[in-house]
Amino acid sequence: MKNIKTPKKAYANPNFLNSPDARTMRILAEYLEPNARFNKYKVMDTVVFFGSARLVARKQALREYNKIKNLDPKSPNFASKLRKAQQDLTMSRYYDDAVELSKRLTTWSLGLGLDQNRFIICTGGGPGIMEAANKGAKQAGGYSIGLNISIPFEQFVNHYVTPQLSFEFHYFFMRKFWFAYLSKALIIFPGGFGTMDELFEIMTLVQTGKIKKNLKIIIYDEKYWKDILNFDKLADYGMINKSDLNLFQFCSSLDDAFDAITKHFEKYYLKKK
Repeated sequence: MKNIKTPKKAYANPNFLNSPDARTMRILAEYLEPNARFNKYKVMDTVVFFGSARLVARKQALREYNKIKNLDPKSPNFASKLRKAQQDLTMSRYYDDAVELSKRLTTWSLGLGLDQNRFIICTGGGPGIMEAANKGAKQAGGYSIGLNISIPFEQFVNHYVTPQLSFEFHYFFMRKFWFAYLSKALIIFPGGFGTMDELFEIMTLVQTGKIKKNLKIIIYDEKYWKDILNFDKLADYGMINKSDLNLFQFCSSLDDAFDAITKHFEKYYLKKK
């Protein structure tokens, strides 16, 4: 009698697991697997940093600026390259501010002396502001989370993310779930479409009561954001209530942002002795 090949079990069949029929299982996996790891490492809540993936540290921006500045002014696209390098140098302060704010918040959190890991820095895991926040946490000796997403123009996890808390998502909405679910504070650094998408989705969830916890939303650098968006006009035109402007707070300095966040945590999330 010929040997009959044993069929694969469904959960060990990659063709099935990657098929449209198994989509629900893949979605559940992106909830269950991160949840298991967060429980294992006693991660109770997070501080989420959003911001541009394009920003770099001042040292790197200055190095590139000096490189461009020393080129022959008659070389192709010299003027546009120089303007770009100047702009990158100006914007690099936000990268450095994100490093420092993350470092301060992590040092403060570690100083609480709690059994669970509280107020862990969480980012999208990529470059720019994400890298800066993960870097600051690592410099302070703490954990940090990276919720990376697989996209056509590959975004690789930066090397400052704690390896045990590095995640790779397929579904944007599951990634956004984990940003929102554990967060007790959200810090929005200068960014573009992606940053605005993340900001407005969270604010909509708070505005509509889908997020019921006391979530602190800090929009970092009032000048930048008011150049980009006129929040007050939304209220003037009746598109939001005046009270909706209280859903977030502008902070334009590291000290203001640090104080606003830690005082919020002390008021709502830390038991008074």
